[in-house]
Amino acid sequence: MAPLGMLLGLLMAACFTFRLSHQNLKEFALTNPEKSSTKETERKETKAEEELDAEVLEVFHPTHEWQALRPGQAVPAGSHVRLNLQTGEREAKLQYEDKFRNNLKGKRLDINTNTYTSQDLKSALAKFKEGAEMESSKEDKARQAEVKRLFRPIEELKKDFDELNVVIETDMQIMVRLINKFNSSSSSLEEKIAALFDLEYYVHQMDNAQDLLSFGGLQVEINGLNSTEPLVREYAAFVLGAAFSSNPKVQVEAIEGGALQKLLVILATEQPLTAKKKVLFALCSLLRHFPYAQRQFLKLGGLQVLRSLVQEKGTEVLAVRVVTLLYDLVTEKMFAEEEAELTQEMSPEKLQQYRQVHLLPGLWEQGWCEITAHLLALPEHDAREKVLQTLGVLLTTCRDRYRQDPQLGKTLASLQAEYQALASLELQDGEDEGYFQELLGSVNSLLKELR
Repeated sequence: MAPLGMLLGLLMAACFTFRLSHQNLKEFALTNPEKSSTKETERKETKAEEELDAEVLEVFHPTHEWQALRPGQAVPAGSHVRLNLQTGEREAKLQYEDKFRNNLKGKRLDINTNTYTSQDLKSALAKFKEGAEMESSKEDKARQAEVKRLFRPIEELKKDFDELNVVIETDMQIMVRLINKFNSSSSSLEEKIAALFDLEYYVHQMDNAQDLLSFGGLQVEINGLNSTEPLVREYAAFVLGAAFSSNPKVQVEAIEGGALQKLLVILATEQPLTAKKKVLFALCSLLRHFPYAQRQFLKLGGLQVLRSLVQEKGTEVLAVRVVTLLYDLVTEKMFAEEEAELTQEMSPEKLQQYRQVHLLPGLWEQGWCEITAHLLALPEHDAREKVLQTLGVLLTTCRDRYRQDPQLGKTLASLQAEYQALASLELQDGEDEGYFQELLGSVNSLLKELR
């Protein structure tokens, strides 16, 4: 009986052990190993952060010399850090000491202590940013106060103008007022000249010059060329020259209004030199880049008028301007025809107009080959430069006449010797492409072509 009881006890003990082990296995199987690992990691990181916050950081004190950095040292902002390739260590020094001090402006850390916690550094940085913002705000307020002191609001200015009965006019209104002043029979000569002088300032702008057409101001100015007062003719031409310049719409209206004929009449008659200067200016502005006007100029005998003008005594200044005009007109036509062949962007109508301008044959017939050659005797280097340029563009047309002119050969030889000496001085001064070297090149080129 006793053995049977022992056997039963052992059996019950085995069953209890098996059940207990099976229950522990189930609990283990229901546990998430990833969550357990994450929690454990978070606990470690939290502990590390707490240790880091409590850790004492040693601050590196930079100087003007490179110093090795020890592991864990905090480097102040503005320091220059490098890796020494020979030793493999990190080194640091001051980069801009003065700028570093100015940026801190009294808010530097207490460097009497050798160590700071991370919380100390964070607090100091926060105070530094707060101070910078306060200083920026103070600067903005000071700047705004300065602007208010120097400038007044537009509302106050308008109020002051109203009290003074000051009317702000547009350019159009000003030009209408000036034209009316000039055209009024009650205006004195001084008032008319003053109106023309002021008007010239406004018509330099293309839009303002075109606005003259809208109220008949351009025709009033053209009619002013018929005035019996030389000053009125002079300043009327001055205004017209400014209005014509690079303004095709105004140029067309001027041709239709008879401006070209009136300008040529003034140049062909006895007038003060100052008046002829401004009339010639108006003529040049009307002819440039306007082939139709150039053709009308030739038909009206413009080359004869200019020839008489340059042959008068005391008109050397006008002669240089006339030669410059002829050079511009010849090269303008050449470039226009070349551009039309290369790009085909020019309108057929304008190209046809340029082809109808027979300027070179007219210059040959009117004796401009000899006239231009004789102007080379002018003493000014600038005048000679313009004459040499014109002789060059007329070379194809005037070659035979140049060769038959003995005076031209002597003049060119004399200029060659003069500019050789001046060019040598430029080379001695280190100028490889000087002004006189260019003039010497033009003279040599002409002599070579005429041999």
